[in-house]
Amino acid sequence: MSFSDDRYSPSRASAGRQNGSSNGLSSILRLGIWSVLYFLFYMAQQIAELLAPLLLIAGVGWAALPHVVNAVSSSASHVDAQAHDVMSHVSEAIPHEVMMGSHLLTPSGLIFDGILLMAVAAFGATLSAIAARSM
Repeated sequence: MSFSDDRYSPSRASAGRQNGSSNGLSSILRLGIWSVLYFLFYMAQQIAELLAPLLLIAGVGWAALPHVVNAVSSSASHVDAQAHDVMSHVSEAIPHEVMMGSHLLTPSGLIFDGILLMAVAAFGATLSAIAARSM
């Protein structure tokens, strides 16, 4: 058993001091980069968590609305023919797609975007956790 590794060595101590200033600068730079990345990942996660349920619910509601109106109008046809005509007209008035500027919105597109934003939120949470561990 040798204790030679436990001895004080002045050459090791002076090398550590000379290298410490560059390590300090690189660690501050690395901390700054990870902080910015952590902020961006967390911001993307928060926006995705806010918009994902809204888009998903809007898409499911829009897709289900014509079926619900048709079900109500078929049951209303037994009671009143005029109510059936009004309900069928309302059912036909619900658009299948909406063009907003250059964007085409459809119920299935909103549902897909909502699910995609949920995946973005999960990915942002994972990257935020990795960035937090690396800091």
